[in-house]
Amino acid sequence: MGANVAAELLIVFGDNPERIRSEAAFAKLCGACPIPASSGRTTGRHRLYRGGHRQANAALYRSVIVRMQYHQPTVDYVVRRTADSRTKREIIRCLKRFLAREIYQRVMTDFRARLDVAHAA
Repeated sequence: MGANVAAELLIVFGDNPERIRSEAAFAKLCGACPIPASSGRTTGRHRLYRGGHRQANAALYRSVIVRMQYHQPTVDYVVRRTADSRTKREIIRCLKRFLAREIYQRVMTDFRARLDVAHAA
């Protein structure tokens, strides 16, 4: 992840990451949460939430596109999901949600470690 993407996502967190209660709330804030989009003929389909912080969503998209080209576990995931007859749009949606989850966990781990150090001093 590049500096621009990291900066954009840290801006979304702000000074108080505790205000974002869960990784699902962070995904919704970034516009990367799945919403059921089934019609009468299809079931089990999802689309992305159109609200949220558009710049954070664009940052997640850029990261996912780069990962799809250069990150070997992601390349393997794309091949596997393509074999399962998923479209590229659906694969990107899943990867954005996964990346939002990963970023939330790392930011909150760092935030809690800084709080522990501050309370210990």
